[in-house]
Amino acid sequence: METSINRKELKKKGKISFKKHYVIFVMVCLIGAFLGVEFSGSLTFYSFQNTEQTTEQMEVGVDGRQENINIKTSYEGVSWSDVLRTISEKDTEAGRELSEEVEKEEIEKSETGNPALGRTRGVLAKFVNDFSSGSILVTIVSALASLTGSANAGILVLILLAMVFAFGFWFLITNVFGVIMRRMFLEGMNYEQLTTDRLVFLLRIRKWLKASWTMFVEFVYYSLWSLTIIGAVIKRYSYFLVPYIVAENPNMKANEAISLSRKMMKGHKWQCFVMELSFIGWDILGLFTLGLFNVLYTNPYKMASFTEYYAALRRQAVDKKLAGTELLMDKYLYEKADHALIQERYADVISAMQDVDEEEKPGGWRAFLANNFGILLMRRKEDRLYEKQQAERVRYRTLFDDVEGLAYPVRLYPIPQEERRMLVQSLNYMRHYSVWSLIAVFLSMSVFGWLWEVSLHLIENGVFVNRGALHGPWLPIYGSGAVLILTLLYRFRKKPGLEFASTVVVCGILEYMTSWVMEIVNDGTKWWDYSGYFLNLNGRICAEGLLVFGIGGLAITYVIAPIVDNLVSKINEKVLMIILSALMLIFGADAVYSHFHPNTGQGITDTTMYVLPETIEKKKEQFI
Repeated sequence: METSINRKELKKKGKISFKKHYVIFVMVCLIGAFLGVEFSGSLTFYSFQNTEQTTEQMEVGVDGRQENINIKTSYEGVSWSDVLRTISEKDTEAGRELSEEVEKEEIEKSETGNPALGRTRGVLAKFVNDFSSGSILVTIVSALASLTGSANAGILVLILLAMVFAFGFWFLITNVFGVIMRRMFLEGMNYEQLTTDRLVFLLRIRKWLKASWTMFVEFVYYSLWSLTIIGAVIKRYSYFLVPYIVAENPNMKANEAISLSRKMMKGHKWQCFVMELSFIGWDILGLFTLGLFNVLYTNPYKMASFTEYYAALRRQAVDKKLAGTELLMDKYLYEKADHALIQERYADVISAMQDVDEEEKPGGWRAFLANNFGILLMRRKEDRLYEKQQAERVRYRTLFDDVEGLAYPVRLYPIPQEERRMLVQSLNYMRHYSVWSLIAVFLSMSVFGWLWEVSLHLIENGVFVNRGALHGPWLPIYGSGAVLILTLLYRFRKKPGLEFASTVVVCGILEYMTSWVMEIVNDGTKWWDYSGYFLNLNGRICAEGLLVFGIGGLAITYVIAPIVDNLVSKINEKVLMIILSALMLIFGADAVYSHFHPNTGQGITDTTMYVLPETIEKKKEQFI
């Protein structure tokens, strides 16, 4: 017999939870859709596209007769399976030739079409070419053939490896992501703060494999029951709560979780079905937007509502003392922890918070520079003490919301969670930098940038070249980028994802404007040209370079700059000022001299790009 549950009330609570965590809930459901865990039908807007097959008529002779036939003039439809089929029917060399033809055509398209989609230079372009043409498959099959002695045997091994990889990805990621989704929604019910690091909560408690196994067993059971029509329907609702139960306690045995779901759903299957039907209006609305409305609203709203549904069924089961509910022991998902308990388990965090609050902070214009740009003109004794307190604050920052009741208290979880041991925390990435520290960072990163580019050129071309417009061993664009990241993006340091994105934007603007200004000042002379790189903008910046800048920016912010600052702080201040002042004078003299006599020549301002031989011949014919 159905037990009464107020469906409208559950959906109302779900909507409140959903609106409270809108962005992260949408993101989690979108990831689940892409992985094929749930809501994959919502991606119609993503997959909807029109494809055309390009053909042209060609007159050929067949048995002495002239006939018109349609031939394919584009390799756009060639897939990896075509390359594999060619290898198996003919040989590896034939597959290589097919992939090379596809690659040449794609490169020519990029040259005659949108230059921003260059495919002739750079690591990213090579990866895109190898992937889209199937060349990477030919390489793998060739390597396997050399081991097995047969191309077909190599293909078989490749297929088996692909199957193993596919199963491993499904077992470890797709299979368990439903549990992760539900954990996020469960924590979002009663807490205001929910961060993306909760996506790896199973790793923190070392229960990822245990959860994967439980969900795999549930999948096997349901697959067997699905051999019967009635079993497929009934067991879908019998096992409906398994991922919620595993999200609450992943340490349960597989059969325990499955059995508990069956007991909790007894008398509620029809009720659950009706609740699903209650969203049909939203689903229909999603159809008219090719699933986009579902992605942005319906899916997370639905998940939040069913999370409330699970919480309601759990309360009933616990009240009835249903066998197995004693294993559902994560009560702080559903209620806030007692203040005294928080005080006891988070004593060190509370102490760190109080110590920082009691410490004197910079004031006036010093506070403006420190709080907005992370800059201290001169580091005083009291500033050093404040920095020490800030280091402790960084170490405990992720736990502050737990103490204030805004986030789920991870230290109260029944399964112990590993404490985070991050180098960036011990280095205190939220520190303020003195002017002398920033100068040291500027010079060190300028020298590093020079060493980086000289080394790359030496490895690729076997020739030493003094890179850059200056004559000294430094590239100021690297140092300037580092200083801008540390100052302009100071407020973003607490959020690595935002720091990365902002670094890409800042470095992209810096590199583009530097290239543009240098060309104007030096009569069009170029010191770099990314034409031919995949996703480039006027040859001044490209996706590959910006990705490197983004990663490098994170390294500078969280590791390199703090290390440089630590080293600088150990040097006598007067000695430091003399050394850095002398180096800046040398750098300034080089900059002035290079303005009138810039460093140019082979490998410096010679930016000749790679062009296909076929393209060169075509250009010659056009010229003639």
